Amino acid sequence: MADLARIENLFFAQAGLDRRRVERIAADALAKADDGELFLECVQHEALVFDDGKLKSASFNTSQGFGLRAVAGETTGYAHAAELSEPAIQRAAATVKAVAAGRGGAMAVAPQGTNRSLYADLNPLETLPFEAKVKLLADIDAYARGKDRRVRQVGAALTGNWQAVAILRADGRMDGDIRPLVRLNVSVVVEENGRMESGGHGSGGRAAYSAWVDPAAWRAEVDEALRQALVNLESVPAPAGEMVVVLGPGWPGILLHEAIGHGLEGDFNRKQTSAFAGLMGRRVAAKGVTVVDDGTIPDRRGSLTIDDEGTPSSRTVLIEDGILTGYLQDRMNARLMNMKPTGNGRRESYAHAPMPRMTNTYMLAGDKDPEEILRSVDRGLYAVNFGGGQVDITSGKFTFSCTEAYKIEGGRKAAPVKGATLIGSGPDVLTKVSMIGRDMTLDTGVGTCGKDGQSVPVGVGQPTLRIDGITVGGTEAR
Repeated sequence: MADLARIENLFFAQAGLDRRRVERIAADALAKADDGELFLECVQHEALVFDDGKLKSASFNTSQGFGLRAVAGETTGYAHAAELSEPAIQRAAATVKAVAAGRGGAMAVAPQGTNRSLYADLNPLETLPFEAKVKLLADIDAYARGKDRRVRQVGAALTGNWQAVAILRADGRMDGDIRPLVRLNVSVVVEENGRMESGGHGSGGRAAYSAWVDPAAWRAEVDEALRQALVNLESVPAPAGEMVVVLGPGWPGILLHEAIGHGLEGDFNRKQTSAFAGLMGRRVAAKGVTVVDDGTIPDRRGSLTIDDEGTPSSRTVLIEDGILTGYLQDRMNARLMNMKPTGNGRRESYAHAPMPRMTNTYMLAGDKDPEEILRSVDRGLYAVNFGGGQVDITSGKFTFSCTEAYKIEGGRKAAPVKGATLIGSGPDVLTKVSMIGRDMTLDTGVGTCGKDGQSVPVGVGQPTLRIDGITVGGTEAR
């Protein structure tokens, strides 16, 4: 758990706020509400981009502000300001009190506290001099260009984020967290015989920059980006039609996240707009399929010591051996559904109200050898990496573009393909999982999830999977 004395000093002493007066304002604003909190936030963010052999941009910004929320039944009053001052909080209080006017609500029980800490209480922006960050990106550029004569363009980006939050409740209790976050991304463009292709790779987590300064670490990023680009140089048009698809481990879990995970968030199920609504306790996936959301993994991009309502994050089993067993809950939807909060109340910033969101969502490993899974397929597609995708939460229908995929012919990985798109339904895909690998892998720490205009960092993962029938959109001539 972050040092609360440090957080109190940051948001009260340094900001010139009197905590007792602020507590009284919050208590008065929430007096007749069912729930609510004053959310205080301070963020520092930097981004360095190296492109075409030079530092293209370097930015640093800092922001701070608060959001005050009052919840009455299903109604939420929310006011925010980019100003940490008593008058601003008073104006916000006058606004949010309106949602509980004429009511006599009883404030919901506060979240249970925690003494754990899932990541270091540090500011990654201060762990490496600016000159060293620029040198890191320059070294990446030089290494990539020296690896292969076909390299034409190299891009590298390093970002760091420091977020401090405090959550003050009507009874004066305060919880807080300090969240570091870094990310390194590398992209490479190669050319051969007039054909140009690209590849990219990245990694990140809640840590200092030191893990990425290590040459062994960043060279591995470059090598993987270059490998993907060179594979794409050899790619042929993708086949089309319904076929067996084998999903690789790790990042392909983004399909699980989008096509299934969002449908298991509490708000969609309370409103009966999810394809999984009303199916609790029923079979929704093939036997052997177990899906969890775990915000408690140390140093992971999607992990949180506490969520943005003050609830400790947890490991929530969503689907167990094919049976739907849980939803992801914030406080409001959990209360309205007579369930417990799961520590998934998240918001992009102080300017946004919290809602149920994923943290690190993944499928547990099975017992099959990945090579055995490939050998079991006579003709199909082996999808290793994904780019963008779209999902309809109500129906569960999705489309995902593959950035690295291969034909499967005679039980072996064959030619790489370009232009493959997976089209299907999340609930339907779950029932078609016929083999689950023993190689469950988490992604490298680059996931960002969007919902209702808010973006938050997340993690995904899965083992190698055989799915017996997904429609593949391709470009292969017939």
